[in-house]
Amino acid sequence: MRLFKKTNIDFLSKRKITYTMSISLILIGILAIFFKGISFGIDFQGGTEIVLAFQQKIEIGEIRAALSKEGLGKSEIKYYGTSNYILVNTGEQAEGTSIADRIKNAVQISMPDKKFEVIKEDKIGPKIGKELRLDALYAIIWAFFAILAYIAIRFKFAYGLGAVIALIHDVLLTIGFLTILNGLIPGLNLEISQEIIAAFLTLIGVSVNDTVVVFDRMRENGKIYRSMSLGEIMRKSLNETLSRTIITSVTIFLVLVVLLVFGGEVIRGFAFTMAFGVITGTYSSIFIASAFVLDWTQYQNRKRVKTA
Repeated sequence: MRLFKKTNIDFLSKRKITYTMSISLILIGILAIFFKGISFGIDFQGGTEIVLAFQQKIEIGEIRAALSKEGLGKSEIKYYGTSNYILVNTGEQAEGTSIADRIKNAVQISMPDKKFEVIKEDKIGPKIGKELRLDALYAIIWAFFAILAYIAIRFKFAYGLGAVIALIHDVLLTIGFLTILNGLIPGLNLEISQEIIAAFLTLIGVSVNDTVVVFDRMRENGKIYRSMSLGEIMRKSLNETLSRTIITSVTIFLVLVVLLVFGGEVIRGFAFTMAFGVITGTYSSIFIASAFVLDWTQYQNRKRVKTA
């Protein structure tokens, strides 16, 4: 199925404009990170997470009022799938299970008529949280290097570099966007957690897949149309793969929207991050990766002419 037939859009002619737009958005995100700071979840900063299962529907306001009496009113409280399951996250640190015990005691004292059981209880120390942050960073960096090596071997170094630049572009834009929106949308927790890191790594895979498809078509067309310049081959290849790129991205995006609306509190952060990442990934596959390869190749050719 082809959504667009015989398009002839010159995506690369306006690449200076797309460069400027991307750099501006990334700078806005960096400023947001600098002034607002990245908000880490319990996975990466340490703290206590507990899930309480009640026998009837419970209001979050009731739980917050109970925890406020114990000095834990700033805890993150949200539904865990259904309205009688409550998830409580707090960054408070203490020895052993004292924080979890305080949460349970506060709820029991304030609501003695509402019975509950604990179905999940986790405690992460600050040292472990720091180690997890470093591990997550290393995972993303190694993913970049692996992709650079794979595409450099399969195509050329310039193509691998273009793909990695596009991926860095996607990750920086997404982190900045999450930082700006965190806390602004009710019911949507955008703290950096293991689920968000999983979304980033999935995003890297999805985005590079689109880029590889475009690069593969460029290589095929380069063998067929030897008289064409690199820019012409890229334009032709981008137009030939445009339908496939859009259909794939829209399909993934629709699934993520369904997860975002119906998936519950726990998975919303992952779905939202992926949905935004699919948009940036599609954009970068078309406007950033190929444009960078073209500019890099032309720059290298000019250097060879000067040194010849």
